[in-house]
Amino acid sequence: MRTITVPLRLINLQDDGFHLLVEIVVFGEVHLAVLDTGASRTVFDKAIIDRYLMDMVVHEDPHEEDHQATTLFSTSKTVLATFPVLKLGKLTIKAYTAVGLDLQSVNETYEQLGHPVIAAILGGDILLQYHAVINYKQLTLKLYK
Repeated sequence: MRTITVPLRLINLQDDGFHLLVEIVVFGEVHLAVLDTGASRTVFDKAIIDRYLMDMVVHEDPHEEDHQATTLFSTSKTVLATFPVLKLGKLTIKAYTAVGLDLQSVNETYEQLGHPVIAAILGGDILLQYHAVINYKQLTLKLYK
């Protein structure tokens, strides 16, 4: 089993908690994602889907209520889209089908707090599949392939 170590960034939410951010790469561009062990699925901002996948088929998610209930952030309608490649450190995931949510309000809050915008929320589907281990002291995410 190969170990992939990905650096994490810890951000302070005005002394009301913390979030871990991780860099991801989609469509050859680096973006940030919140690492959320409480989210059952990884979700992407609908703006990313609209920007890169507007020519591809994007479907309304028939199970949107299920996805809304399992994410940290409340949102509006969800869509499903397939990303040709999702990279997390040296891990490459091909044909990853993601849920798309409107993360604009999350990003507005982040910007007000002086934090960078996020493109996704990295959830339990990927964390479980790759046996993720979070090391808070070293601020690393270890994935096993």
